[in-house]
Amino acid sequence: MKVLDTLMINDIISESLEKGTTYSDYRTLVSDLVEDNSTTGNEKTEALANYTMLNDRRMKRWDKTVKVSDEIKTKIEGFNKKVTWLVITESWCGDAAHIVPVINKVAELNDNIDYKVVLRDENDALMSQFLTNGGKAIPKLIMIDNDTNEVINTFGPRPLVATNMVLDYKAKHGQLTPEFKEDLQRWYNKDKGQSTVEDLVSLLS
Repeated sequence: MKVLDTLMINDIISESLEKGTTYSDYRTLVSDLVEDNSTTGNEKTEALANYTMLNDRRMKRWDKTVKVSDEIKTKIEGFNKKVTWLVITESWCGDAAHIVPVINKVAELNDNIDYKVVLRDENDALMSQFLTNGGKAIPKLIMIDNDTNEVINTFGPRPLVATNMVLDYKAKHGQLTPEFKEDLQRWYNKDKGQSTVEDLVSLLS
């Protein structure tokens, strides 16, 4: 049964890879949705369309400003296994807007990393295989060995530092408040993608 499960998961991943787009095409999609006052995903609410507009601005900023140190760049460039980073996301997701552009910056530094983006609601079978604490949290990066099609590792929905912030707050308050979510956005802005870069590099070690 275990072998069958693995085969089924591989089939699901293969189907999603076929639907995957480049980061550049994903950015074009989001910008087009902003023009249409719309959003990705099954729900097409005004609130989610507004989040998409906000996230488009965030991604434009990170596309221009994310920096990778020379030391970390050397580590990334030294990775010699051919892999695919398949990322599940949606345009309205606040965490994704801070993380997806950083993944692109790292992937661009090594031709062995093929970066593909898929949408969560269009790939429910895939998302269901990579839940976080039972939930469909995004963004989620699935690292696939191109030679064996095996899943080597995963990352997301947040860098470890932010994950611990969320867990600590939930432990004390029971749920995430709007105030905490604003604090988290400020943390992302202050961190400038560096915690995400570090976590991504750890996938390549």
